Amino acid sequence: MTRIEDLTQSELWDATAAAEYDTPGEGMFAPEVLGPTVERLAALADGGRALEFAIGTGRVAIPLAQQVPVTGIEFSEPMVAQLRTKVGEAELPVVVGDMATAEAGLGDYGLVYLVFNTIANLLTQDEQVACFANAARHLRPGGAFVIELWVPELRKLPPGAPGTLWRADDGYVGLDTYDVLNQRVVSHHFRFGDGREATLGRTPHRYIWPAELDLMARLAGFALESRHADFAGAEFTAESRSHVSVYRLPA
Repeated sequence: MTRIEDLTQSELWDATAAAEYDTPGEGMFAPEVLGPTVERLAALADGGRALEFAIGTGRVAIPLAQQVPVTGIEFSEPMVAQLRTKVGEAELPVVVGDMATAEAGLGDYGLVYLVFNTIANLLTQDEQVACFANAARHLRPGGAFVIELWVPELRKLPPGAPGTLWRADDGYVGLDTYDVLNQRVVSHHFRFGDGREATLGRTPHRYIWPAELDLMARLAGFALESRHADFAGAEFTAESRSHVSVYRLPA
């Protein structure tokens, strides 16, 4: 049996995943989530060009491109194909490649951003460090790198238990199983239909503490400018489940 951790990113983010990714008006596509995200990123771009690492199907990039020029990098060709059903290459250019290494015009951007936990899709510390270095290479002096990332919920992990339940709604249950030795987590998404109908989706991640993220940033020449609990600017506290961190290169 193939373990989920052994699947490549191409196998994980295939045509099925791309077709099911968008949830218009709900979840991360809800206006109350997407609106503040786009507003904050547009302000940080400060009139310059923006580059999205792991642009996916364009959830953030398409509305952001109405305010500032946006380019994307995306590893999954099916995700790019889904994006292309909404907007053309001229309006939103995308380079197909790994966000830790791919190039899309070095030194040209005022903003590089990574949203919705995507840096954790890189499953080694070396790849995550390389992602910061790649962001720095694409930014002009004084440019910003923004990361939205969840906080590992290890405080909720009972001794001897392998995982935590983080959401349980009608029709959906989400839980994470942890490998604390290797700093890995697998997210399990159970969706329920009529009667006995159910589907399971799983994604592996390497979780990162905020302090480790800050050190990765320093290695690439960044300094932490701000950290909030969300894009709307809520205070980041010990109880926050996620954070939006803004790193800045020297001017």
